[in-house]
Amino acid sequence: MSTLERLEQTIAARSKASPETSYVAKLNAKGVPKIAQKVGEEATETVIAAVSGDTNELVGESADLLFHLLVLLQAKGASIDDVLAELDRREGLSGLDEKASRPPE
Repeated sequence: MSTLERLEQTIAARSKASPETSYVAKLNAKGVPKIAQKVGEEATETVIAAVSGDTNELVGESADLLFHLLVLLQAKGASIDDVLAELDRREGLSGLDEKASRPPE
C-alpha cells in the first residue's frame, strides 16, 4: 500500500472522529467550501515556496497540499485511485491534445 493510500485511509477514519479531537473531522464539519479554500491556500503556499528557491519548504508545502487535496477528495466521495485512473487514462497523450479534448469552458 502506498503512502497516499495509507493517508487516505487515515483521513477516512479521522473524518468520523469528533471535530474537537481531529483536524480532519473539524475540516469536514465546516464543509466542502472550507476544505476547498484550504486546498487553495496550500496551493498558493506551494507556489510561493517553489519560487522562493527553498526546496525543503517546497516539499513541506507540497505535503500539506496533497493532504488537503485528499481530504477534499474524500469529502466529495472521490479517491486517490480515481485520480490515478484519470492519470492512467491520460498516459501517452500529449498535454496539448488532452487539453484540446476537453469541452470549452
